[in-house]
Amino acid sequence: MRRLLLATAALCGLALSADAQAPQSAGPTLAAVKARDVLVCGTSTGAAGFSLPDSRGEYRGLDNDICRAVAAATLGDAAKIRWVPLTTQARLPALQSGQIDVLIRTVTWTQGRDTANGLNFTGVSFYDGQGFLLRTALGVKRATDLNGATICVVAGSTNELNLADWARVNRIQYSPVVFEQNDEARRSYFNGRCDAYSTDASQLAGLRSTFPNPAEHVILPDIISKEPHSPVVRHGDDQWFDIVRWTLFALITAEELGITQANVDGHLNSQNPEVRRLLGLSGDHGPLMGLDRRWAYWAIKAVGNYGEIFERHLGKDTPVGLERGLNALWNQGGLMYAPPIR
Repeated sequence: MRRLLLATAALCGLALSADAQAPQSAGPTLAAVKARDVLVCGTSTGAAGFSLPDSRGEYRGLDNDICRAVAAATLGDAAKIRWVPLTTQARLPALQSGQIDVLIRTVTWTQGRDTANGLNFTGVSFYDGQGFLLRTALGVKRATDLNGATICVVAGSTNELNLADWARVNRIQYSPVVFEQNDEARRSYFNGRCDAYSTDASQLAGLRSTFPNPAEHVILPDIISKEPHSPVVRHGDDQWFDIVRWTLFALITAEELGITQANVDGHLNSQNPEVRRLLGLSGDHGPLMGLDRRWAYWAIKAVGNYGEIFERHLGKDTPVGLERGLNALWNQGGLMYAPPIR
């Protein structure tokens, strides 16, 4: 029977591989998303370059565009999103309770969060590390010169724990000024309540870019932690985990193959097997996740590839002004690497 099906498919010109399987039906999360025709995405209350409302109230940033890619892959429309801005303390409970479908909000992937909270981290969307922001006038060159300083930090974050660990190892005495929300910590630093502010270095760059005189503030070269950011989903729905993970991987793969938002339509005539699988021209990679064959095409068409997203929101020509660094592709000196779609 299988041989007959494959022969019939070949005669009809269908792209059915020898390893093809029946399309998956929609699991609980995908079914809920399709029923309401909206993806509910947990985002930040404000992090320049990652998630920040523009003058029209539209959320802009790397995290937001990854969420748009998921909406495009699942619903065919990147605009079908309901944003839920969440504080550091509220973000994980909101996902656990089902208030949101996916959390894409500068969340660091840690062993404890991955195993003890009923959550799954889908893949690294940004490699970061914790640093220090302070006024240039202080004349501080290294983090170890902050002995005796007051340092602003957000409660319940990996940053609070990292800071304590770093100070203990380096025998640094400091006075933590702890806040419930990022915005409170940022305002307090700017108003001089603390000598330094410590959080992910990329967020410090974004924050500095919003100040009236960015040159009055310096980010020290010291990085005291590993902070791999990842989109997060709930345990118990492997199909939804696959969708979010492979949408991210599709954006990375598109950059590697030179497929952009502008030229993706031109690649629909490609004879490159990798391109054809990515864009749904051959294989059943979308249906295997309960999606349209062109799931990745819709995502790329909506937001571009990973490199385009990075440069649009965080790159050297933006106010944040970051180099790709670890977030460059694996074949360009970075760590961004996607498993093959095949």
